[in-house]
Amino acid sequence: MPDVTVSPRERPAAWPRFSSPLRSTALTARLGRLLGIFFGTCFVTGLLSHYQYQPWAWLPEPASPVWLYRVTQGTHVITGIATIPLVLVKLWSVYPNLFRWPAVTSLKHAAERLSVFVLVASALVQLTTGLLNVLNWYAWPWDFVAVHRFLAYVLIGSILLHVGLKLPDIRYGLRARLPDADVLTEIPWDENPLAHSNAGDVPPPPTPALTRRGVLVAAGAGVGAVVVTTLGQTVTPLEPVGLLAVRQWNKGPQRVPVNTTAQQAGVHDLARDPGWSLRVDGPAPFTVTLADLDALARAEVDLPITCVEGWSVGAHWRGIPLLDLVTRAGGDAGSQVEVISLQQGSQFGRSRGAGNGAVTSRNRAGVGRGCPSGGADDGLLWRCRRARPMNCSSSGLCWMRTARCWAAGVG
Repeated sequence: MPDVTVSPRERPAAWPRFSSPLRSTALTARLGRLLGIFFGTCFVTGLLSHYQYQPWAWLPEPASPVWLYRVTQGTHVITGIATIPLVLVKLWSVYPNLFRWPAVTSLKHAAERLSVFVLVASALVQLTTGLLNVLNWYAWPWDFVAVHRFLAYVLIGSILLHVGLKLPDIRYGLRARLPDADVLTEIPWDENPLAHSNAGDVPPPPTPALTRRGVLVAAGAGVGAVVVTTLGQTVTPLEPVGLLAVRQWNKGPQRVPVNTTAQQAGVHDLARDPGWSLRVDGPAPFTVTLADLDALARAEVDLPITCVEGWSVGAHWRGIPLLDLVTRAGGDAGSQVEVISLQQGSQFGRSRGAGNGAVTSRNRAGVGRGCPSGGADDGLLWRCRRARPMNCSSSGLCWMRTARCWAAGVG
């Protein structure tokens, strides 16, 4: 095969040259299509997750189906982790473009390269910090939730801009047969005398080792392996093969994973206090002691506990329907409800529900000695936890101290 690295532009003698026949616009376009689907899935499921943190007042949070957040957030985390190896393969496929000479040929070319930099940088930061969040390791000073949310808009915007700028190349790459497409090197196709557009039909480049289709198969196998070995933290029957699952349902107290212990939350002694009580504020405020809760907690329901980090597990809950407490305090099914935790200084120390979804009969105030948790460090469980269907576990709130209700539209 003739040397495809000859270019009419003069480059520095030490400038890198690439001639691997595996790289091609056809391969890159196919990888990019998969990445577009993956990032789009993460973006949509991420918006649904953010809605759990800051629901819109005009759109109450639904109480059913109870498994919906388990599916959407599990999909978000698993897809995000699976995107990491796919991004690395995509970057490998376009790596020679970084060394095209001259580096900038026009103002338009400079803007295009800048947009690629924003795309790659935002993708790498988004995926890396997202993975570290799943691991509960925050090696940065900023608020992860806010940055992760707004950076998602930057990433999706840069993807759309990139697709618009590269649309002719994308069309060619998706139409071309994978074995026959031009080799992608540091030389643009319009300066390569051996490109199809310049030389007409040329024989397919030989691939003596791995073929281009083999690259796609290997990338797909790697992504599939990541998905299967991570899925066990969301789909409990697959837990035995969950080698990459960061949470395992059978490793915590009562076979439920633990994110934060009572000791870490600073409520260990309060959670063990025999004099603990739950104050319910409203038009007719009252206090419920632990003994009262033990006596009144007769309702039972099966609900999943689902965490924003992607893990979830089905659990059997025993407690008092929250609507019963609200009604006793003088509220009704249309009241607003806010629950306050014993934990201080946490962004999840308060949980507010809007509209009927916050006080439906399927919302449970579970007694610590009977409901799943991970609570006090010696195996004693949370004194009281609010279990909410179709919600992330952080909005369910742990170690309840106060519940207050008021009429909708007030407060």
